[in-house]
Amino acid sequence: MQTRRALSAYLALCRWLDRAALALCILAGLFLTGAVLAIVVLRYGFGAGFIELQDAAAYAFAVLMAFSLPVTLARNGHVRVEVVSERLPPGYLRAADALALVLFLVPVFGLLIRAFLPDLAYAWSIREGSVETGGLGGLYLVKTALPVAAALMILQGVAQVLGRRTAE
Repeated sequence: MQTRRALSAYLALCRWLDRAALALCILAGLFLTGAVLAIVVLRYGFGAGFIELQDAAAYAFAVLMAFSLPVTLARNGHVRVEVVSERLPPGYLRAADALALVLFLVPVFGLLIRAFLPDLAYAWSIREGSVETGGLGGLYLVKTALPVAAALMILQGVAQVLGRRTAE
């Protein structure tokens, strides 16, 4: 009984995190669209450019790309490389997903988090900003998106496997 409650709470947390990541992707995509449009109009219409706006567009693109991975995984929109799975029973897909989670998803994204943390700690310690003169600050915040998205990938992968087991 308590295990079922804990599992329901975990799956609810993952659904909430998915909605938050989706909202962030939508906002980043809308901002990116507007920023690129403004950059093009300013550059070719008025002969002016703003480094800060270009940096903001790059930051929005980075956030969009990082957080679109767990959002896609939560919707089962990832690409399957295997071609035989459509001819096999549904139990095979569940077993293949669980095996892929244990062998690939958790270790790869866990290693990404572990390998990136020293660089992230350094970026936060110096409050890293743009490499461009006069560029936008806050690059350390954008760099934080990568390990956060990797952690969301792990959480969503586990939720996918556990959610299928409770549905059975």
